[in-house]
Amino acid sequence: MSHDGVGLRAVMRSVAFLTAGALAVPALAACSADEEVAKPLAAQDIAPATRDRIADGGTLRWAVDAVPQTLNTFQADADAGTSRIAGAVLPSLYRLDSNGTPQLNPDYLESAKIVETEPKQVVLYKLNQQAVWSDGREIGAADFAAQWRALSGKDSAYWTARNAGYDRIEKIERGKSDLEVRVTFSRPYADWKSLFSPLYPKDVMGTADAFNDGARTKLQATAGPFTLQKIDHKSGEVLLARNPRWWGRPAKLSEIALIAVPRDKRAEALAADKVDLAEIDPEEAGRITLAAHDKGTARLQGPDSALTPPKALRSRAVAHGSEAGAASHEIKAREKQRTVIATYARQQTSLRDFVVRKSLEPAYTQLALNGSEGPLADERVRRAVARAINRDELAKAVLGPLGLPAVPVGSHLALSGQPDYADNSGALGGQDTKEAQALLADAGWVPGGPVNEQQQQQKKDKDKAAGPEGKKADPAAGSDDGTFIVGEDDKNGEAGRDKKDPKDRAEKPGKNGKQHADEEAGKHLDGRQYAPNDNRQGGAPGAYAPKGTAAPAGAAAGVLAKDGKALTLRFVLPSGPGSDSLRMVADQISRMLESIGIRTETSRVPDDSYFKDHIASGQYDLALYSWPASAFPATDARPIYAKPVPAADGSLAVEQNYTRVGTDQVDQLFDQAIATLDEDESRSLVRKADARIWAAAGSIPLYQRPQLEATRATLVNAGAFGFQTPIYEDMGFVKHRR
Repeated sequence: MSHDGVGLRAVMRSVAFLTAGALAVPALAACSADEEVAKPLAAQDIAPATRDRIADGGTLRWAVDAVPQTLNTFQADADAGTSRIAGAVLPSLYRLDSNGTPQLNPDYLESAKIVETEPKQVVLYKLNQQAVWSDGREIGAADFAAQWRALSGKDSAYWTARNAGYDRIEKIERGKSDLEVRVTFSRPYADWKSLFSPLYPKDVMGTADAFNDGARTKLQATAGPFTLQKIDHKSGEVLLARNPRWWGRPAKLSEIALIAVPRDKRAEALAADKVDLAEIDPEEAGRITLAAHDKGTARLQGPDSALTPPKALRSRAVAHGSEAGAASHEIKAREKQRTVIATYARQQTSLRDFVVRKSLEPAYTQLALNGSEGPLADERVRRAVARAINRDELAKAVLGPLGLPAVPVGSHLALSGQPDYADNSGALGGQDTKEAQALLADAGWVPGGPVNEQQQQQKKDKDKAAGPEGKKADPAAGSDDGTFIVGEDDKNGEAGRDKKDPKDRAEKPGKNGKQHADEEAGKHLDGRQYAPNDNRQGGAPGAYAPKGTAAPAGAAAGVLAKDGKALTLRFVLPSGPGSDSLRMVADQISRMLESIGIRTETSRVPDDSYFKDHIASGQYDLALYSWPASAFPATDARPIYAKPVPAADGSLAVEQNYTRVGTDQVDQLFDQAIATLDEDESRSLVRKADARIWAAAGSIPLYQRPQLEATRATLVNAGAFGFQTPIYEDMGFVKHRR
């Protein structure tokens, strides 16, 4: 993904332009259709090499999060592993280039184009005459037709996760020869290039049983540079072998082994020579970079880096002291520490064989604002939240330490480098504290308003007793109850501030302070600078310390109130391992909001319930999560921003619009873009839709996610791919020099 800061920034300062529907469409078109497309902010990093430099044979061991539960990419539980396998063993009629633009794949197609528009749109595919399935059968119209029928949505026996585009097809038939396929659409469909990638054989799509169950663990036939050799859930491995029937450039590798490795164990797996390629977190990237430059300084950076001379002296004194119990415990602790240090040193030596490939992932992290109820149901409050946030600072905090371009994302629907990208953030406006305060005042939230303190305290006491998951709080957990309030001071603690020993004040944050949790197993940033023992002054009260910690000088004034209730927003984040980056981002956002009088109450929840029980069900006010970029935003983004509508059972049907913020105008623009066959006009409509999404302030794109890949130094044509579809047949290891 990307985040480009170029383009029209029509900052609207008047509160008269609050409703998205009141904004004139021409004013929201950020860029002309013939404007030069910006380049991706970061190039891909895959160690490109010509095929003559690559050795024939070898096995690439590639880390994945888990062995996929299904091999059918059109099922609801398909994951990244499913897509990776499909990319290596199944036809894709189009694949993405380094700019995220679909390009015809000559291994399967000689051509594909619209040959008729009236009375119906007709696309004619001419297939590569060498393209065959692994069982020897030619790829043909029967495979296209079977996939259309399975995904059209007309047969409920097929358990499909999506049918966008296929529901617009009227018929599929053979052309003048077996190598031609004619697809006739009942309604115009601009994103027709998104269809049939991947393409499954008719044996998989022909019956509901084969689609629902058979394709979960086995593929009857494949047609890629590799074939599916085995899938073993017990050992956590999927083995792909070179396809002997492949008609394209022969795969350089003999095998690709996809090996399940937890994200927090990947540095160990790399050092133990168990994998050659793995997506890693910033902390692991730092270890690999350090190993490459290590000159005997591992002890200064490793597990004993916190062992200062005074601590070492104390440890020695206890170990050789007169108290037998304490001495024995200290000796064991020191032996354990020596073992950990020795293991770390060995791993660092092994990690010298790896390099870190880095780019920007085709996905962006956003701040979601739940507009279904509470203060954020008022568009003025949502816009105030957005205007209080400095997106440049957040991007720099996440991407700057990694040496990646720190530019905020300017579009919900595309990233810099993609043809549909334009920075439409001007429809909402940039960071402006005064404007944010004016919006809140207009919405009736004023400083110093009456607040029912007793009612609020009763609610807090009840929530604290319940704990973060509705269970009785564990007394042993101290103040770590899963809920943190930014902007709330203990008045008694503040009053007695000068009477307390300064040493006590300095130690409290280090002993008791806990941090917020974050998103997606820490794929974003190393947040070590915000470690629990960080006692720096100047942070927001409650941001790094529990309730009762004295507020630093210069803290924001009291919170805003309306109708006897303080303006407090619940910030929900996942609590899984590797959550440093979102924790840091959430802390910064909370401080920014406090500057305009908004409290944030941050709750940590388990990863496995984060989306299901909180985001999808609307149990949050603020949240951080990511969306992938798409080459077909008119199709793929529509359900994310569609206006929620009442369902038959009385509930609200939100599709994937977890912010519950949508407008009729956005829906209409998407519908027009999907049905417009003129690419420039369709692109213009997509950009107008994005500008209206910005104006509604349901979600605020922040930054493109970093993509960090640890690769063996001899591995080429693999690593941080960025937008581009991996070309599996060109991956391999460089030849040894003689």
